[in-house]
Amino acid sequence: MITLYGFNEAFGLVDASPFVLKVDVYLRMAGLEFERKSAISNLQNAPKGKLPYIVDGDKTIADSAFILDYLNAKADVTMSSALSPEQRAQAYLIAKSLDENLYWCLLYSRWVCEDTWPQTKAAFFGSLPFPLNHGAAWWVRKNVRSTIYKQGMGRHSKDEVKQIFVYTMDSLSILLGTKPYFMTDKPSFLDACVFAFLAEFVLVTIDNEFNTIAKRYENLTSYCQQIHARYYV
Repeated sequence: MITLYGFNEAFGLVDASPFVLKVDVYLRMAGLEFERKSAISNLQNAPKGKLPYIVDGDKTIADSAFILDYLNAKADVTMSSALSPEQRAQAYLIAKSLDENLYWCLLYSRWVCEDTWPQTKAAFFGSLPFPLNHGAAWWVRKNVRSTIYKQGMGRHSKDEVKQIFVYTMDSLSILLGTKPYFMTDKPSFLDACVFAFLAEFVLVTIDNEFNTIAKRYENLTSYCQQIHARYYV
């Protein structure tokens, strides 16, 4: 039995992290039996100090990309068998773009934008007792904002970050078109990656400018809804 260690349910999704959600939906798409253990305290035992990680028998694998590589190599998993070498290359580059670009737009929208911060604070720190909830929230937000600034996204204005976000959403919308999935007529590992990030904008209960923009893309919204309906309802 595979055990997936993540954060917590939040904003109407099984996890607030697109990286945890990526592994979760991949396991469901691949038809692999697993259990989910969700708690922020999982960070204390995480091999690389971040989530997700999985335990499969005597093996522990950390980092969503390496987890998907490990799962994809299982004999009974066919998530990428229909992809050509060219499609595999394209899928890899698209997925890395989400990890290294869209992810920082997501962090910015939740941890920097003042209109969303109360919801982020409640989701991550609401269960903590007073005054720990306020102190921990202030400290973690300060560190996350510092990380976003050092990465570079935090050096942009809000309008500039929104433009970067729109460029990515435009590109994904064009690539998907009217297809049910991005590469073939069945979900591949790329769909697990794309769904995980889009869902954090399209399917969440948060109401902010980034989510409003995301929901304007009808094909991407329908794509998220049909995957969610198939694997989570």
